Amino acid sequence: MTPPSSIAAEFTAPHVVVESGLSSSVASWATDISRLTRPRIAVMVLATVITAMWLTAGRPDSLGALAVLLLGTALVTASSSIANQILERDTDRRMPRTASRPIVTGRLTVGSAWMIAAVLLVAGSVVSWTAYGWQPAAAASATWFLYVALYTPLKRITPLNTAVGAVAGAMPVVIGWLAADGPQRLAAGDARGALAAAALATVLYLWQFPHFMAIAWLYRSQYAAAGLRMLTVVDPTGLRAAGQSLAAALAMIPAGLVLAVPSGSIRLFLAAAVAGIVYLLATVQFAIRRDETSARILLLTSLGSLLGLLTAAVVFGKPV
Repeated sequence: MTPPSSIAAEFTAPHVVVESGLSSSVASWATDISRLTRPRIAVMVLATVITAMWLTAGRPDSLGALAVLLLGTALVTASSSIANQILERDTDRRMPRTASRPIVTGRLTVGSAWMIAAVLLVAGSVVSWTAYGWQPAAAASATWFLYVALYTPLKRITPLNTAVGAVAGAMPVVIGWLAADGPQRLAAGDARGALAAAALATVLYLWQFPHFMAIAWLYRSQYAAAGLRMLTVVDPTGLRAAGQSLAAALAMIPAGLVLAVPSGSIRLFLAAAVAGIVYLLATVQFAIRRDETSARILLLTSLGSLLGLLTAAVVFGKPV
């Protein structure tokens, strides 16, 4: 007679295997979704939209409409990420940090990826339109075009790709400004929201140069092997990347200070000054040392400074 414990094992072991296999499949699926859509980038985009709306008009009239706009923007952002990976699948295959992406490995076919990207783009645009009209939806679609149709192919052609990509990175400010009736407010004589949005867009544009140069330095050998024309590949000494980073970090300080003008908030002024100076110091260190340690410090500082500035803008920057 089989011992009770063995009988239990016979019945429970397959169940455990099935659960384990199911858990593994779910985890693999979730990982692929994350690699395709890059949610951390989407979070930064959505935070920028919210901040731009707040600086323009304060609390939105409808939190439901805001949620719908953020959903639509997130869908368009996910679409741009997938389209980017479709176009870069050959170069991604040559870099260890991107070689495991679903399209590169064949876990997702190119045809299926294009279909998903198209559906997400259309759905995101329509959803955004239903929330705040055609203007924010058009701005989201324009951001998609800049990122996918211009920035992505330029990475193989010229180091100026960062300047184009930075425009796409600042475009979420336009989405938020348009959703908050920025043009109508400006036409009615209220220029405060436009000034705040312009300052925020400038900050975001400039912020991206040290941020991306730190990444380009850390992965310069992989970018070179993939044939991507990043500035750290064209100039392996890093001097040009350092100079570009320093110029952007310096210019970001006054742009951040202007961000506090419409609200008249001393706290926002001080927060912008601290964020800008800390970012500049990390950039100076990278420019002098040009090693992996200083690049990693700059990368982490870039994220912290932007998060601090956006938080301060929401907490202290309400229009008066």
